[in-house]
Amino acid sequence: MSEHPAVDPAAVDAVTVEVVRSYLLAAAQEMRTTLVRTAFNPVIYEVLDFGISLYDEHLALIAEAPGLTFFLGANDFSLRKGVEHVGRENLHPGDIVMLNYPYWNAAHAYDATLFAPVFLPPESTETSGGDGFLVGFVCVRAHWMDLGAKDPGYVLDSTDVHQEGLLFPGTKVYSRGEPVRDIHDLIRFNSRLPDLVLGDLHAQVAAIRTGERRLLETITKFSKPTVDAAVAVVRARSEARTRAALAALPQGSWTAEDWLDDDGITADPIRMRVTVTIADGTFTVDFAGSAPAARGPVNMPFGATIALCKVVLKALTGPDEPGDEGSTAPLTVLAEPGTLFHAVYPAPTFTLWTGIVALELVHKALAQGMPDRVPASSGGDVPGFMMVGTHQDTGEFYAISNNDPVGWGGTAEHDGLDATIHLSESTVRSTPLEVLEARSGMLFERLEMRTDSGGAGRYRGGVGIRRDIRFVQPGEFLSVIKKTGSAPWALDGGQQSDPNQVIVFPGTERERRISTERVVVEPGDRITLLTAGGGGHGDPADRDPARVRDDVDQGLVSPEAARTVYGIGVRDA
Repeated sequence: MSEHPAVDPAAVDAVTVEVVRSYLLAAAQEMRTTLVRTAFNPVIYEVLDFGISLYDEHLALIAEAPGLTFFLGANDFSLRKGVEHVGRENLHPGDIVMLNYPYWNAAHAYDATLFAPVFLPPESTETSGGDGFLVGFVCVRAHWMDLGAKDPGYVLDSTDVHQEGLLFPGTKVYSRGEPVRDIHDLIRFNSRLPDLVLGDLHAQVAAIRTGERRLLETITKFSKPTVDAAVAVVRARSEARTRAALAALPQGSWTAEDWLDDDGITADPIRMRVTVTIADGTFTVDFAGSAPAARGPVNMPFGATIALCKVVLKALTGPDEPGDEGSTAPLTVLAEPGTLFHAVYPAPTFTLWTGIVALELVHKALAQGMPDRVPASSGGDVPGFMMVGTHQDTGEFYAISNNDPVGWGGTAEHDGLDATIHLSESTVRSTPLEVLEARSGMLFERLEMRTDSGGAGRYRGGVGIRRDIRFVQPGEFLSVIKKTGSAPWALDGGQQSDPNQVIVFPGTERERRISTERVVVEPGDRITLLTAGGGGHGDPADRDPARVRDDVDQGLVSPEAARTVYGIGVRDA
């Protein structure tokens, strides 16, 4: 947590606190709107794979806008590392700094973080220097589609970070308001998709300029002391609320284990272990006992590990409140450097699906102490895929990706959601089918709910989907899943659900099942994706028969499963 100077909360009334808070949240939201409307890449404007946040001059989070769930906590780590690298004394009005060095950026190399210092102009304060007075920072992180890694698209089998693309440790892309042409050229000539990547860079710049403008307007309208006092009140209130919520939960330590399918290099499963402790208003997550750093690109930058733990803490203690520095102040995350959850140079980090599986691992540990507060496993993973190639209509190289929905785990109070983006990315969307078809060589012949894929229970797990793809152009299909070898877990007597499956060339002598792999495809080839359902919660025998019949009517549960699993006779349609 950042150090904050003493501020007198009595200096601002409750109404002003809420008005200032709303101004700051609106600034973040307007940054989000600007980014979505100006981005070139559908993973940004359709999927919403980005993170947007505002900070005070002490690098403490004061507001953020919805984006990729993991990114809501990752920008904090990145900004602090970036400012440390550049040096505050080297930041000036109009500067924008880019950071994608994984170990400092809390993400892989294709998640580009841009941040800018915000200065009040010299005429606004008597104590400022020639640059004015530093009052905060704005930050926009977004996924770029190519920065010159060894392979186009996702890098699935790198053994060194330098195989994963061009790296920026905190490099100015704008200096005093002017683009640094050498850096822009460096990006352009090291990307397979230069127009797309530079277009997204400029969209992030537009969002940053929007945030700068709105933050300055807020400070000018209310005064810096008033804004500081309002932010301090909100931060203290958030921290107190989080600690009180933790104190109301069961106290203790719980340990859980799980396994990744592989590291992309060998077929050996990768061990994950976590111990979660709730005590005296604190939340500690310790990954001791997890595997050492893997040879392949499944290693987690420590900032990304912290971010996934922030997601769990926020969901437990204040899911309906906007996040700020105070809401995660009680969190401590431990992971030994050089292990799976604390990658150090030059460990490869590109396939960050480890964090998705690990979020459910933390839930699995918590479920031992509070099975009524966390869901059963929600599919276990995010089933991702990508296609890269040369489009026959344009003759240009393309890369396009999608993350498919899964079934969420049942809870002590309700069924899991059907066909919904995994809870680790619950604020984003799948790429629309029409966009995928128009921009690639894929034709989707089937997209439907996957009957009986949810785990049975008093409250059943949600169902996954089936997606059948026929390829109409040659290219490479990339499957990215790290949880196919074991079924999503259930709770309190519920049943496990079907795991994720990727079937390449179904119905031919080449048919086989894969998890994370790059597959060369030709026109006429097919691939079937079967995404996992959620685990069930509670004994299936206790399920309301009316709910079972309704599930059968909707095609979510088959008549046979209704009879054999739930003991409910339902006439076949």
